[in-house]
Amino acid sequence: MANKKIVVVTGFEPFGEHAVNSSWVAVQELVRLGLGEMVDLHVYELPVDYQAVQDILLSLWKEHQPQLAVHVGVSGIATSVTLEQCGHNKGYTRLDNRSFCPASHCCMENGPDYIKSVIDMNTVCKRVNGSNIGITVSVSKDAGRYLCDYTYYTSLHQGQGYSAFVHVPALGGPYSSEELGRGLQAVVKEMLNLLEVDYNEWGEKDNKHCHHKQ
Repeated sequence: MANKKIVVVTGFEPFGEHAVNSSWVAVQELVRLGLGEMVDLHVYELPVDYQAVQDILLSLWKEHQPQLAVHVGVSGIATSVTLEQCGHNKGYTRLDNRSFCPASHCCMENGPDYIKSVIDMNTVCKRVNGSNIGITVSVSKDAGRYLCDYTYYTSLHQGQGYSAFVHVPALGGPYSSEELGRGLQAVVKEMLNLLEVDYNEWGEKDNKHCHHKQ
């Protein structure tokens, strides 16, 4: 277990017109496909609930101390698997499944306007698109100011940037459940490859980001 990479992956419960949320379907497919024996994978279905998401993410980062957290959400307008580069703090006015939104309309009062992932999503995108797996990947800098963006910002803050967000198209779109899982598997593996290079280059200097228990 000592050398295994701890990876947390989340999807979302159904909401609105998404009676079956393709993000959670993709995560379940990822579990079936796996990330290899060197990855200790933990998956969770998040509620579409601002307050609950904050509490859950805090406990997930604390409990697992993952090398990487990858959050997956559905996008009704996406036609490709979309990698989000950053999470935003302000603009949360849309009501969640409990008809609630933050009174301040932000994730963290006095927090930075946005937080970028340490992972270069353009590099991940190019590598996956160049691998001919039959799934198109794109990069976005606007995760939508709803639970997806809110989750991403909160996780980026908790994990010092060692977090990623992936938007997948709705079911009935361009990809089957299995293809969504395959696309998710490919992007997570490339993210871990990039982090491996990061760790190797920085050695001890970067150990503070590994979140290992003392």
